[in-house]
Amino acid sequence: MSTALNPRDGAGVRRGAGLPKWSLWAVAAGSIALAVGIGLAAGLTSHVQWGLIAALLFVLGTYGVAARAEGRRQAKDRVATALVWVAFLLAVVPLVSLVWTTVSRGVKVLDGYFLSHSMGLVADSEPGGGIYHAILGSLEQVGLATAIGAPIGVLTAIYLVEYGRGRLALAVTFFVDVMTGIPSIVAGLFILSLMLILDLQPFGFAGSLALAILMMPVVVRSTEEMLKLVPNELREASLALGIPKWRTILKVVLPTSLGGITTGVMLAVARIAGETAPVLLLVFGNPFINANPFEGAQASLPLYIYQQYAQSAGAGAAYDRAWAASLTLIAFVMILNLVARGIARWKAPKTGR
Repeated sequence: MSTALNPRDGAGVRRGAGLPKWSLWAVAAGSIALAVGIGLAAGLTSHVQWGLIAALLFVLGTYGVAARAEGRRQAKDRVATALVWVAFLLAVVPLVSLVWTTVSRGVKVLDGYFLSHSMGLVADSEPGGGIYHAILGSLEQVGLATAIGAPIGVLTAIYLVEYGRGRLALAVTFFVDVMTGIPSIVAGLFILSLMLILDLQPFGFAGSLALAILMMPVVVRSTEEMLKLVPNELREASLALGIPKWRTILKVVLPTSLGGITTGVMLAVARIAGETAPVLLLVFGNPFINANPFEGAQASLPLYIYQQYAQSAGAGAAYDRAWAASLTLIAFVMILNLVARGIARWKAPKTGR
């Protein structure tokens, strides 16, 4: 096998030579072992620091091994790939750690009794009780918020894509962008100011109004992007047959993008399901079951988690209930995402052979 001198590499490179598949795994193992040794020698007690050192050593080691065996140009390509893997691991490790911690601590009290009973007369420091009242409150508040925010968001997106021209469309787009970035506490304060003016007491529907405000810009943006993906040829073909524009939107544009719109709505629902600040201001919390969102204080899962953790001081029955409720909320959001994916695949346009 001949050796050619690459003027850019400045070193002899064997043509056709390449690293074996196991070499990068060996570099990764060596980087981890060396990082552990450096961490122990330097007295570093944080595993995060060990991981960052291992990632740096892996990137440097990949470049050194690849540059020696394949040349500098191929080494740069392998370094870019290594950086992608390192970034992926840096994103996945905290997520896996969060899920593992929540599951390991949440399963202690998560059972049928916990899901089917409320706190009632159970004190925060006592064992027992459940989250039925919080689940019921969250379902009602998020459901009402979706019933308000989703139609308004979808109709606004239809206006911006299909009809929006001139200053009004620019103003609507600007305010949607502004609403996307507002903190949740601002939406809660807005509804709270209206409640104070009207002399209203905390109730579940007030929280739904604040959640709807947070939901609308997310639905508008996602729906707008889905509508833009519909080919103009479909609209033009429908209009060429003499079908009115409103009917074209209803029968052609919306069915074509229904899967993406549904996914966006589900993601918006998952986003508002974990909001605590507006619920804390407007709903106020209630240890008893209140199935009427239009009268009296209600509970919700995020508010229940906050209140139980605030009372637990990091230990005790309330601490276990807070983690179990967190696991329930994560499962709820996960189910919503799975449902959104299923609907998006079911309603995806059929492709020809």
